[in-house]
Amino acid sequence: MFDLNVKADIKPLARSLDDLARRQVPFATAKALTAVARKVQDAQRAALPSVFDRPSLFTQRSIGVKAARKADLTATVFVKDIAAQYLEPFEFGGQHHLPQSKRGGTLFNPKAVPLNQYGNLPKNTLKRLSGRKDVFVGSVTFKRSGQTVSGVWKRPKAGWRRADVKRGYKRTYGTKGALGTEGGVKTGLTLLVRFGDALPVQPRLEWRKRAAAVVQANLKAEFQKAMGEALATARR
Repeated sequence: MFDLNVKADIKPLARSLDDLARRQVPFATAKALTAVARKVQDAQRAALPSVFDRPSLFTQRSIGVKAARKADLTATVFVKDIAAQYLEPFEFGGQHHLPQSKRGGTLFNPKAVPLNQYGNLPKNTLKRLSGRKDVFVGSVTFKRSGQTVSGVWKRPKAGWRRADVKRGYKRTYGTKGALGTEGGVKTGLTLLVRFGDALPVQPRLEWRKRAAAVVQANLKAEFQKAMGEALATARR
């Protein structure tokens, strides 16, 4: 998990307060910091579509807030662990995080598989595909190019055969349907999901910069609002 602690020096805002008001400062501060943290949360969620194409609801909902308390005047805006793994490189740089397949490779470049509305593989797609008789998970090496491609493959339909009774074997003469091309070679196999390497990521999330701007723009007003509500309650 990576997080951002929304902290601020409230002392300059509290110097002109009387004794009654000063006693309300911790409560008002906690309330103001939590309110600002929620504004940061909203701003981060709203910015996701400018960085990612159709960010999933899982990604949007992974941004959370831990409220400040009188005993702990720190509000925390955080990203839950799973989403933090693939969002972190977009803030700090590094390699793109790709989910691991059961065979140890990383998932990359879905090809002949329907994607969901967010452009991702639907949940349990690999499990469903690997359970099909016409699909296998593994590596294929092409003799002409020497290239090895790992992924989820669909086998071709059975071709027509001629039995040779004298020699005791059957010979396949072709496959039904169009042939695909992988590694520069025609093949009856269809690559559904390719396992590949992670690519470098250019940081562009601007998580910290955006959070700092939201804090600066809203803290004073939220503190004054919280103080007003706290004083109104204390004087009743």
